Amino acid sequence: MEIKREIRDFLMSRRARVTPQMAGLPNAGGGDRRVPGLRREEVAMLAGVSVEYYTRMERGSLGGASESVLEALVRVLQLDDDERAHLYDLARSAGASSWTRKKPRREPAVTDAVQQVLDSMSVPAVVMNARMDLVAANYLGRALYPGPFSMTGQPNFARFAFLDSRAADFYADFESAKNVTVSVLRAAAGRDPLDTKLSDLIGELAARSQDFSARWGKHNVHRHIQGRKTFHHPGVGTLDLVYTDLALPGDPTVSITTYTAAPDSPTADSLALLGAWARTQQEEQDRAAAGLDERAQESARND
Repeated sequence: MEIKREIRDFLMSRRARVTPQMAGLPNAGGGDRRVPGLRREEVAMLAGVSVEYYTRMERGSLGGASESVLEALVRVLQLDDDERAHLYDLARSAGASSWTRKKPRREPAVTDAVQQVLDSMSVPAVVMNARMDLVAANYLGRALYPGPFSMTGQPNFARFAFLDSRAADFYADFESAKNVTVSVLRAAAGRDPLDTKLSDLIGELAARSQDFSARWGKHNVHRHIQGRKTFHHPGVGTLDLVYTDLALPGDPTVSITTYTAAPDSPTADSLALLGAWARTQQEEQDRAAAGLDERAQESARND
């Protein structure tokens, strides 16, 4: 991701969203306005900086901006918490030294200790990295996401949402799921614009899905921390779950996500059945594999 272009597009998209009326400007409805939101000079005035300085920032020179200037932009552009964090990420990326930005990023490994923690949990749990790869899970976590874990190659939430036809039935609010997916990837790109694997993933999705490209162009960002998700699970029915992200020590880009349900709720009952459903599915797969092996051996003997 080219950081200057990302800064420009993000600031322009947020500026276009704020109307003069929203900013409290006098006589906001008058005059010949050629832009839907604030003009550059209006943002500069409200932020207390010169037009030239704001213009340089919007063109990508955000690295030298002070905290007070960034907070002024947060206020004027009416950024939410996730957008504020994204703005600071972009500023850090723009201001990083060439030596720092060229260091190769080490891929975090899921240790045996982390897997033991997952396996000790009595609720579904998965480990996800910044690219939305599912890099580990406990037994119930795999059972919760049969679609992504049955995909060819590395299980990935984004590929599942935009490239797998099963996703439309799995997510109760499919539109919201796709918006959140794109926004999570956009926030990740702001934190680490030189992540080549992330850039490759975004390029792949943009090339294969016009839907993804359209949503990517909106420059919305989201931090996957906690919230609710509703799934139509193929084995146990509707699941209304609360998810919580827990960052792994030493690498905030990798987190354990747990899924819980209210006690004595229908979802709690369904979660109790999830393990049994998963065991049944595994037994059927094992029997099918054993049958194939027996037929292969019989064929070999006949030959």
